[in-house]
Amino acid sequence: MRTFAGLRGDSRILILCLILLCWLGMLIIHEGGHILLAWLSEGTVEKVVLHPLAISRTDVAPNPHPLAVVWGGPLLGVLIPLFAWGISRWLAPNLSYLLRFFAGFCLVTNGLYLGVAPLDAVGDARELLRLGAPLWLLVLFGLCSTVIGFLLWNDQGSEFGLGINPQRVNRRHLWGVLILTALIILAETCLSESS
Repeated sequence: MRTFAGLRGDSRILILCLILLCWLGMLIIHEGGHILLAWLSEGTVEKVVLHPLAISRTDVAPNPHPLAVVWGGPLLGVLIPLFAWGISRWLAPNLSYLLRFFAGFCLVTNGLYLGVAPLDAVGDARELLRLGAPLWLLVLFGLCSTVIGFLLWNDQGSEFGLGINPQRVNRRHLWGVLILTALIILAETCLSESS
């Protein structure tokens, strides 16, 4: 069985770049959820902070429905990746393992973000509690999202060169992940410097 230390170089690069790409993509979708709910609730988005080296946030003022806007980030942050993975299973089945990993990543990160509120309510979790959301709901969301995310990751190791029967990494997928990661980092850096 191969462990991360025993992987070929292309498997290591794919895994590390995919984790970075998932983090950046998750931030974009999460903040996009806040933005969409702000627009739908007739709020005004004043500023969006998206930078690879900063904590992302969306500032909305006026914000007629702040509870909905705050929930928009984590809710759409898990639903959109799940939907994308579901669509990819039909439209691009050879790429669906990457979107499955991304969906799992978004579920785990958004789930942990809210689910650890009893231990340390930060960011959206703190705002949700301040706005009257019950703690049990944050914990339930966190538990369900995190468990489903880990279930999505289950049995994916071979596609990344891990496990008992590892597959060779698809070089086109590796290059696609590398290029997409670089483009998102460049775009976020340029956009944040222009604002």
